[in-house]
Amino acid sequence: MNNFARIKPLFKLKTVAYYSVCIEDNDVTLYQEFVEKHTLENKNKLYHIQKWLQLIGEKYGAQNRFFRNEAKNADTSALPPIGKDRKPYYVEYGKKKANNLRLYCLKANSNVVFLFSGDIKTTQKAQDCPNVRKHFNLANALTKAIDNAFRENDIIWNEDCTLINCDEDFILYY
Repeated sequence: MNNFARIKPLFKLKTVAYYSVCIEDNDVTLYQEFVEKHTLENKNKLYHIQKWLQLIGEKYGAQNRFFRNEAKNADTSALPPIGKDRKPYYVEYGKKKANNLRLYCLKANSNVVFLFSGDIKTTQKAQDCPNVRKHFNLANALTKAIDNAFRENDIIWNEDCTLINCDEDFILYY
């Protein structure tokens, strides 16, 4: 395992705390890179995913029904959820459309979500898509490492399981 990451808190809303990771010596998280890229390339699709993050974080909590199952060898998920007829809608040229931008993540529990990265999905299976394959594989590797870090108590829950704690210098190997 030569690859490593550091966990970084992103933002906390009413019911969900969002985290991401910085890969190796990068100070920018995967989620921040995702936002920067898609703010320029896919602004409306990104905004749709961010509306889901806000709705989940403020109103509902991280429930399974809001996440796509993207598990390969770990409990990886993605946003937006399946279904173009679910509010908030993604609208293109005045019509509700399916948003093919994927943000891979880990729903650790109903109060904690790790946000990774993603891209425009162009095929039925993520493994077959040249755009999302590397993001899908990385998210699954990170999810597996984070799950293992919880089992090993390198990452622990706070008293009411709404936040996580780990040493400031904790390194996540994946």
